[in-house]
Amino acid sequence: MKILVAVASRHGATRDIADEIGRCLRSELGARAVVEVLFAENVASVDDYDAVLLGSAVYMGHWLDGAAGLVERQHEGLRQKDVWLFSSGPVGEPPKPAEDSVDVTGLVTLSGARGHRVFSGRIDRSRLRLPERAMVAALRVKDGDYRDWTAVRDWAAEIAAQLKATKGSGHAGRG
Repeated sequence: MKILVAVASRHGATRDIADEIGRCLRSELGARAVVEVLFAENVASVDDYDAVLLGSAVYMGHWLDGAAGLVERQHEGLRQKDVWLFSSGPVGEPPKPAEDSVDVTGLVTLSGARGHRVFSGRIDRSRLRLPERAMVAALRVKDGDYRDWTAVRDWAAEIAAQLKATKGSGHAGRG
């Protein structure tokens, strides 16, 4: 089984989440799986993969172009795979924005994703662009790492269990 974890990350925090998902999938699936973690903009095709986990940092309620573009370019191929989406965005204690930080309904439909998970992110003002700093100031969020690594690992383990069940039964994706 070959699994792609593709990610769009502006400042590295979402890439860290993708890397952890990749490590967890490797640990859970062992020798039965090859797991690659790549930046979404570097993915030319999803044809060689059995499953795809695709994530993006969320800025101003939207996925980054690299991840959204991958769905748009590869939607036909993605619909033949087991696909899950994840977003990284809300920050603070309690997480802000409090309402849904991103609407990926269109991306879920286009990709045929089995689900979408939102993880909290990290704020380091020194790495942010001026409009991003203004948004963080408006939300009154302190710098900090708000990522919940247990939630990330648990989600990856859930997906690994689903892949074991479907691939073990002879299911070869959605096609």
